[in-house]
Amino acid sequence: MTEEEASHTDDGHARALIRGWRGARRLAVLDDDPTGSQSVHHVQVVTMLDDVELKAALQPESSIAFVLTNTRGLSQTDAVRLTALVVSKLLALDPQIDIVSRSDSTLRGHLLAEVEEISRLRGGYDGVILAPAFFEAGRFTADDVHFATVGGKAVPVGETEFARDATFGFRSSNLCEFIVEKSGGAIAANDVLSISLKTIRSGGPEAVRDVLMGATDGQFVVVNGTNYTDYETVVLGAQAAVDAGRTFLFRTGPSFVRALAGIEPQEPLRVGDFAALDRASGHGLVVVGSHVSQTSRQVGAARARRDLVEVEVSVPRVVAGDADYISERTDAVRNALAKSDALLFTSRDLVAGTDGRRSLDIARAVSSAISAIVAGSLSARPAWVVAKGGITSHDVAVRGLGIRRASVLGQMLPGQISVFDPISAPEGVVGMPYVVFAGNVGDDQTLADVIETLHAAQRVSA
Repeated sequence: MTEEEASHTDDGHARALIRGWRGARRLAVLDDDPTGSQSVHHVQVVTMLDDVELKAALQPESSIAFVLTNTRGLSQTDAVRLTALVVSKLLALDPQIDIVSRSDSTLRGHLLAEVEEISRLRGGYDGVILAPAFFEAGRFTADDVHFATVGGKAVPVGETEFARDATFGFRSSNLCEFIVEKSGGAIAANDVLSISLKTIRSGGPEAVRDVLMGATDGQFVVVNGTNYTDYETVVLGAQAAVDAGRTFLFRTGPSFVRALAGIEPQEPLRVGDFAALDRASGHGLVVVGSHVSQTSRQVGAARARRDLVEVEVSVPRVVAGDADYISERTDAVRNALAKSDALLFTSRDLVAGTDGRRSLDIARAVSSAISAIVAGSLSARPAWVVAKGGITSHDVAVRGLGIRRASVLGQMLPGQISVFDPISAPEGVVGMPYVVFAGNVGDDQTLADVIETLHAAQRVSA
């Protein structure tokens, strides 16, 4: 961090101004996997497109809600179709609702397709604000280049393993060039606006407003930022531009959502925050679907520190459609939970398809199988569940645990690894901590640390 960044401190005044401006405005965050809530707390998450649940989550006293679409786990056609359905429901609830299209801080997702569909249903926007940073995880943007911290070193994101994703791969680290790449050249680099760090830090909200006032016809606006003060300054500028009649859609990573809502930071959850943990004598279930190298290291460390009964799910057998195999794996998890914590994980050899669509089909088949195993294991009454990986954590929440709506209790690390408190769910799941653990966050010991904290909470509850 530079001396300039270190002196760019935050006293909470900007957040108070942001909240004051928002007033009773509703904010819906369309989250393309369940990890977008990592920077916020005490907001609700809706996992199923049910009108009753949407209305309950977006009551005036709870005017910020995440709607899990899981579109990163869908084909582009299905992602657009689902996005249209969600936005239509939200507009029926509140025609003036503000919308965030929340996606991956390492730039994976259906960027243009989702943005275009939301814009179409809203009758267009003057600008689309692109702000993908996730500061707590070391993802930030400077000089229009987006960085991911890998092994303690900031690396241009196009040079990381995330850029080699089988479905959403890319080459460009410069966000202006990234938009050009994703548009297939339909958008030119000089058609993309940029809010620089100099503009933010030297000019403040007024200079940001001036840049945003120049956006027309849905132009993308790249937002630079290395900390929350940068983002909060941008939000104040955006609010001023809205007051002047401009309209914006937000395509963001987790951090901008916190800034946009003016949410105060919260310390990581402590053992005492789980005082209501049910089934104190029960065992926990850890579900791992992510295949990034960081996850494999974290699983290895958890194995070394905890007594976990392991249940491996063979990806080739799942892809082959072996239904008896799923039933047998379910029995194995139930038996494991009767005597110990259980680790349910997919075989570590990555099975990729011949193209991005086929790779996504394989990922969905595996995630569905994992969810079926979790659902079949609920009779063993796990005390808590940790799910590792974006698609995995969505499918486990919805199909495995039957969670319809939950509150975000907070995070296990600063701004990372959310804990859901199920509100609307089957009787045996309400009140059971559900830990949403992205595949690409934390260090090698983080999974083991999370399990240790949950066990310590159980001892307090006993």
